[in-house]
Amino acid sequence: MSLLDDARYLADLNNSDLCGREVAEKWHTSKTTVNAQRARLDLERQIAKVEKTDPDALSGRLELHSDGGEFIDVQTKDPITDWADIFTRFNLDPASFEVVGDTVRMGTWQQSKALEDGSRDVVNLFSYRASFTRKAAAQLDLPALYAEAARTTHKPHKPRTGASTTIVVFADPQIGKRDSRGGTPELIQRLTEKRAALAAYLEAGNSSRYVLADVGDGTESFENVASQAHLNDLSFPDQVDMYAVERWKFETLLAKFGPVDSLVVPSNHGAWRSGKSILGKPTDDWGIHVHKRLAERASDTGLPVTHHFPEEWNESLTFDVRGTIIGLHHGHQSAEAQMVQWWSAQQHGGQPLARAHILLTGHYHNLRIRPSGRDAETGRAKWHLQAPTLDNGSSWWRNKSGDDSDPGLLVFRIDDNGFDLGSLTVL
Repeated sequence: MSLLDDARYLADLNNSDLCGREVAEKWHTSKTTVNAQRARLDLERQIAKVEKTDPDALSGRLELHSDGGEFIDVQTKDPITDWADIFTRFNLDPASFEVVGDTVRMGTWQQSKALEDGSRDVVNLFSYRASFTRKAAAQLDLPALYAEAARTTHKPHKPRTGASTTIVVFADPQIGKRDSRGGTPELIQRLTEKRAALAAYLEAGNSSRYVLADVGDGTESFENVASQAHLNDLSFPDQVDMYAVERWKFETLLAKFGPVDSLVVPSNHGAWRSGKSILGKPTDDWGIHVHKRLAERASDTGLPVTHHFPEEWNESLTFDVRGTIIGLHHGHQSAEAQMVQWWSAQQHGGQPLARAHILLTGHYHNLRIRPSGRDAETGRAKWHLQAPTLDNGSSWWRNKSGDDSDPGLLVFRIDDNGFDLGSLTVL
């Protein structure tokens, strides 16, 4: 039997959180084979041919895209009076979609067959075609970045004089995703609580500078796995809009306490994609696009925030904080257990992370703190800090591995002596 006949293997191929190397190692095949098979998979075709749960009572097909879709040649024995039932039969959440009334087209005909007594059994059949849209999330205010920036009045606190820099790691909110911890309303509440906890932390501290390190996956997107089109509760434009607004709120909070350096790297959910295929260079990324707009708004409003980006063809970024080099990478190019080994290999490739004393990553949605050798010049220990997630949960990973972790915001300080391990906390 071919691996492609195994549903579990197909699930791993379609799982964007597993890199080619991980799938190859798990299934005892080559990374080249995995990548070639992923390239051949037509995810849009799979979405369009979603299996119906009751083929005897309902036939037809579904075309699905990020903002809605279309029912085509849906055939039933009775007139459709409840479209919620049709959504359910096609494995869609009726609370998330609604039929556009003036697009419904209905045809009728009869089928009959001869019975033993000579009479005929006549059945009326109905055929429907209808477009539907994704419902706007209830009671959500998603103001555009321009409107949010226009309401911003920068009122800095009394300057802090401490000889340290506070680092805040913003990781994997995956805005628009609906999972075990809820949807967009729950995420907004969580981010609001994290900002309140961060404000209290900053009030108690005395750092004179701040770094907001975004390690990626700001949006959930619709191009990674087929389930996103069924489960996401925000359209992709709204995901981008909310990401910009939420990041702006974190930047304005930090800027009250002192100058801020904002860092960002590309990620797998932020990539410009068509299905599994990457369409551009590494920095053609929605997270980087949003941060460029944030930089414009910061300049327009006089906010003391400086934005830093990777070089055009790089996925990693380094930044000097009081002589300690922090490096950012989303984390998707390495298996979790091999991250330190992957980092050490960056030295031989002359990559940006070769200079880093501290590596910050996300992607794997759980906190890890690992020392990794020493710097040859300073003699200080190097550290890999994998940030906890901010998202609504990852049920596929919990079901697969049994592992789960709480959401959080990783914060620590760097002073003139380097990384202050005792300052590390999760809010």
